[in-house]
Amino acid sequence: MPDIMLTTELLLLLCSVAFIAGYIDAIAGGGGLLTVPALLTAGLPPHVVLGTNKLAATFGSLTASLTYYRKKLFDPVYWRYSVLFTALGALLGTLVVDQLSTELLEKILPLLILFAAIYTLFNRMQPDDRLTLPEPSRKLYWQQRIQGLTLGFYDGVAGPGTGAFWMVSTMAMYKINMLLTSGVARTMNFVSNGFSLAAFIILGHVHFKLGIAMGLCLMFGAWLGAHSAIRFGSKFIRPIFISVVIAIAVRLAWQAWGQHG
Repeated sequence: MPDIMLTTELLLLLCSVAFIAGYIDAIAGGGGLLTVPALLTAGLPPHVVLGTNKLAATFGSLTASLTYYRKKLFDPVYWRYSVLFTALGALLGTLVVDQLSTELLEKILPLLILFAAIYTLFNRMQPDDRLTLPEPSRKLYWQQRIQGLTLGFYDGVAGPGTGAFWMVSTMAMYKINMLLTSGVARTMNFVSNGFSLAAFIILGHVHFKLGIAMGLCLMFGAWLGAHSAIRFGSKFIRPIFISVVIAIAVRLAWQAWGQHG
């Protein structure tokens, strides 16, 4: 794996970007929107960028998911099938990514993510103090499996907007409030990041020194972001989520359509 000239200035810049990304990611997802371009400008090959970003992102998503769990905003027993199938999907996605043509996905993705923003804008939210989960049923049994497998697979293959898709699909399918939704989205992000990272490590696509340095800064940003979200609730999460999702959609649209125009 080719190394890069890791100057103090470059490391400080990348760590600063990681801190901001961690803060945003813990609230709304989309931290990779900042960290992936930053790593690319540092001169790493694209496949190493993805692996190193997964390492850093795993630090942040672990911190955020633990924070939501400690505040009783995520129930691991209730969501166990989601966790299991997200892990399975992420492994499958990472292992088959080289066999898939992502051109069509790149063109459809901005529209799907924009739909996520519009849905959140007009969706009627459950109040923050309503912390009840749907009763277990056969429908729930299949919803968790299909949602976990699909979004885990997508995170393994591509990744941009995974957190947004988790937020919107969880709100739509289970009708729970935004704090519970954030707890689910951050935890499932951690699961898919972790299993995808394992595959990247096996393939030798991770710059450990940089990934760990950025990961530590992401952790601190994620801790701060998760506490801010929990303290200020959906009135704080919702505008940040919509802004981040629109930013992701615009960036992906420019990458898919603008550069070829």
